[in-house]
Amino acid sequence: MAQRVADVMTGNPATIEAGGRIADAAALMRNNDTGAVIVTDNGRVSGIVTDRDIAVRAVADEKGPDTPVRDVCSGGDVATVGPDTSIDQAARLMRQKAVRRLPVVEKDRAVGVVSIGDLAMEKDPNSALADISSAEGNR
Repeated sequence: MAQRVADVMTGNPATIEAGGRIADAAALMRNNDTGAVIVTDNGRVSGIVTDRDIAVRAVADEKGPDTPVRDVCSGGDVATVGPDTSIDQAARLMRQKAVRRLPVVEKDRAVGVVSIGDLAMEKDPNSALADISSAEGNR
């Protein structure tokens, strides 16, 4: 059984600079079959933007596709973990911060993303959340 985030994370995450357009972030999500893109500022992790952020903070507020990602992403004191963080610590941090995904950072650079589904599949592969997380996405 995996004990470290590195064992369950998705590596080589999609990233976008904070000044990038939300339309480009959405295209990255589509092209990478993911629900989140890590936001960077000169290559350093500064936030995360999710499909929900775009729907709720952009589309619902009638912001256009050229809106900068920084205007809709979760930023500021973004919660991150390292590749050697235990999966139990990652789960506790997700619960504490009420987030479903954490950027995995090494030397200020994004090396992966770990999701609540990744942790669920590792902790209890027979759980409903693990089943949902392992299902093929919509295309």
